[in-house]
Amino acid sequence: MGAEGGAGVNAFEQALDWLGQPGRWSWTDPAGIPYRTLEHLGFSALSLVIAAALAVPPALVLAHYRRGAFLASSAVNIGRAIPSFGLIILFWYLASRWEVDTSFWPLLLALVALALPPLFTNTYAGVVSLAPEAVDAARGIGHTEGQIMLRIELPLALPVILAGARVAFLQLVATVAIGAIVNDGGGLGRFIVDGFAQGAGGYGEILAGGLAVIVLALVCEGVFALLERFAVPRGLTLSRRATLSTRPV
Repeated sequence: MGAEGGAGVNAFEQALDWLGQPGRWSWTDPAGIPYRTLEHLGFSALSLVIAAALAVPPALVLAHYRRGAFLASSAVNIGRAIPSFGLIILFWYLASRWEVDTSFWPLLLALVALALPPLFTNTYAGVVSLAPEAVDAARGIGHTEGQIMLRIELPLALPVILAGARVAFLQLVATVAIGAIVNDGGGLGRFIVDGFAQGAGGYGEILAGGLAVIVLALVCEGVFALLERFAVPRGLTLSRRATLSTRPV
């Protein structure tokens, strides 16, 4: 017990020493936590935007016409089954064979692939859960199918879509750290990988890097909670609840 406790105290002391090193809080030095945090968020945000552009439009169309239910359910199972690290290794191997830049594309492609299932599934579920009366009323006043999707179904399904984006983004934040194993960047995960490379002398860097990833994930969780609360107008949220309440059980 004493030896284990001493090792833990030593790791915390190493972490404090590591955090106090020159340039550790620089926005421009790759050794700085702010620099790596921005890199981490950049990878995550870019992957989420690309995945949303690929997943939301087809899910919206399929849900509008009530098609693709099997595809939506399969997306859930695929999203749960895909091992993120295995996917990163696969894309890294393919990029190496095809002589493509391995410092960017393997991780980006893996992140996009991981974000697709929750975005597709939540978009589909958010649209099909709406009461058909809302769509019928829009058709009755002359809206085209495209207008119904963009002006009625998409806004009403937005809370569910944002919930899917929230899940996807938190998964991306966690996976970027893993990607540092095969990526020269890797955001905050770079500190964890570099710490392991140093052996016992890197425990402090590992601990500090791990805590930084945890804090970043918690902050992102809070930001998305606020986004879900304020990005959707209150009247629209109440309207969606009303449409859901009119559905027969």
